[in-house]
Amino acid sequence: MPNNTCTTVEELMQKLINSGRKYDLDKIRKAGEYAESLHEGQFRVSGDPYISHPVAVAEIVSDLGLDTNSICAALLHDTVEDCSDKTDLDEITAKFGSETAMLVDGLTKMVALHIEDKEEAHIENLRKMLLAMSRDIRVIFIKLCDRLHNMRTLSVKPDPKRRSTALETMYVYAPLAHRLGMQKIKQELENLCISYLDPIGYDEIRNYIDQKYGQSVGFIENVRGIVDKKLRENNIHFELAGRIKSVYSIYRKMFNQNKSFDEIYDFYAMRIIVDTELECYTALGLIHEMFKSVPGRFKDYISTPKPNMYRSLHTTVIGRDGIPFEVQIRTWEMHQIAEYGICAHWKYKSGEKSKLDIDNKLEWISRLIETESNTTDPDEFLNALKTDIFHDETFVFTPKGDVIALPLGSTVIDFAYAIHSGVGNSMIGAKINGMIVPIERAPVTGDIVEIITSSSSKGPSRDWLNIVKTSEARTKIKSWFKREKRTENIAAGKAMVDAEFKRFARSYTDAQRNEVVATVGQRIGYMSADDLYNTLGYGGIPLSKVIGKFKDEFERTVMVDDEEKAPDITVEQVKTVAPRNIKSNGGIIVDGLEGCLVKFARCCNPLPGDSVIGFITRGHGVSVHKSDCPNVTLSRDNPENEGRWVDAYWEEKKGGTPDLYEAQISIYVFDRIGILADISVSLSEMKVQILQINTVKYGSDGVIVNLKISCKNVDHYHSIVSKLKSIDGVNDITRGYSQ
Repeated sequence: MPNNTCTTVEELMQKLINSGRKYDLDKIRKAGEYAESLHEGQFRVSGDPYISHPVAVAEIVSDLGLDTNSICAALLHDTVEDCSDKTDLDEITAKFGSETAMLVDGLTKMVALHIEDKEEAHIENLRKMLLAMSRDIRVIFIKLCDRLHNMRTLSVKPDPKRRSTALETMYVYAPLAHRLGMQKIKQELENLCISYLDPIGYDEIRNYIDQKYGQSVGFIENVRGIVDKKLRENNIHFELAGRIKSVYSIYRKMFNQNKSFDEIYDFYAMRIIVDTELECYTALGLIHEMFKSVPGRFKDYISTPKPNMYRSLHTTVIGRDGIPFEVQIRTWEMHQIAEYGICAHWKYKSGEKSKLDIDNKLEWISRLIETESNTTDPDEFLNALKTDIFHDETFVFTPKGDVIALPLGSTVIDFAYAIHSGVGNSMIGAKINGMIVPIERAPVTGDIVEIITSSSSKGPSRDWLNIVKTSEARTKIKSWFKREKRTENIAAGKAMVDAEFKRFARSYTDAQRNEVVATVGQRIGYMSADDLYNTLGYGGIPLSKVIGKFKDEFERTVMVDDEEKAPDITVEQVKTVAPRNIKSNGGIIVDGLEGCLVKFARCCNPLPGDSVIGFITRGHGVSVHKSDCPNVTLSRDNPENEGRWVDAYWEEKKGGTPDLYEAQISIYVFDRIGILADISVSLSEMKVQILQINTVKYGSDGVIVNLKISCKNVDHYHSIVSKLKSIDGVNDITRGYSQ
């Protein structure tokens, strides 16, 4: 696919006219001019007029051979989001029809969502994209074209933005292109990604390819001549093309499989395109007659196509100079689908049968959406994407000869649920190639798997949730427990909560536990404590996702109840309490007096410079909070706390060594080697002491680094944050701990 050359609407129109295809040129011109007027005055980071981007995307869409509405949607894809003050979907519908508007809506980011968690917002965007795909596959075709042009022009962005965009492309969009069989776009995206993520490795391999190709031009031409002559002698009509393995393909083999350049046997490849399927096998026989084949390197994707519709014969042979090379043999139709995947199938086929065929090929999208429709955990959804969509496949046969495609590493339990939930739920054993095997066994490509079932089966085991690999199997198992075992789930959920609450080192009653769980449950959408216990019990939500909320509510409920059992302390009594000689708790004046017994609230950890307020506890002096602490707002609404809030402010200290206070910060970083060392070195250079550190995984490639550090005041805190944000890989920093 050539890089785009069009930058204006007029240049695009001329290219479409020259193509000779049947487009509604008036509609496309109208869409282009409308987009140009809406984006007037907007510029890209490169300084180019913004309209150059949608024009370039529309050109790539036209190169794929898509229709008029797809090109119009490509031209308009940023208008609703970036020009919301000038247009909306209703106006797009009125001007260009409901089909174009539907495509534009599927391409529009979810800017209306008010989600504080960036990772959750990102996952919601992926959900929407997949849902739009399931309705009309053209949405993802255009989205991939949009991402391809953004990657082609990424060099003008700052390094952190280049890296984050390249990572997202590598882990989401390139695998999607692969899953759809769009190899040309996939390969270009991968090569662009690796050039930004590892420019040194990219250049090393690029230079090696150029050097090796220069040394082997004679070998390649010699092989082409031998093959050409043999095919002509056998009256086969063909086209012959040579290729060299892409930079990313070599990079992946070298670094993922720890191979050297000399161990890459398919560096060279030859592609033979013929007219019929029969000629594919005839050409294969001729190749094996001319060259010695490498054992174990033959693959027949014609009789057993890949799930993304890819069909071809692959064989690796040794040339007469002792150099191995791969030969791919396919028909013209197979070649179009190999290059453009489902996009080619959509383009070249028509009619209800074709639509049904495409719907079947896209069944994995609907299955994923159905599987994950009840998932509230962004990490679980992203893991499902990685496992079910972006993973290498294993092709396994049923006893009747049907092929079941499973993610690599899937077990026989996954196989059973891939056939039907009823088969999985009644499974009591399995056979592979006629031999009984453990249910955690992972079949390999070519295995024949038979599931042994029983009508008296008691259903799946909870342990299966730790064995299965696919989200489809995991969700079906959870659904069975949710439906059949509510009482057991509630008991299991209570046991899980009790085990965590005991770690808080404070006694509590069943009523207090239920109150905490019910309050947290209502905040996240559960009607009662039992509903949340049930969900925890069958694995619908991991305990790790709510334990932080439980802890906060536990402190508000159980610990406050404990304090109320202590003798009441009045403001006058607080004023007469002897001061505690604890440096980190000093510096606060309460209600006009110095030397009060005070403690800093753990929920907000105020620092000098923060506006503060004091709360008279029962038996524990005055608890000092930030004035904007959420707990202050909640407590002030409680009539029982009337009169217990007192003015507080920081003592103005003159001279001497400043006191140090505890500050809690959460640093959101890309998970790369050395990131913790960089943070530690940076803090050491600022002479900031680390009091506590822990990390929490978030997303596919992110980590939250929770730090407790010594800090002088708010200004000191901001200077620390400013320095930490300059570290490569640091995305965001917030005050307080993230769970």
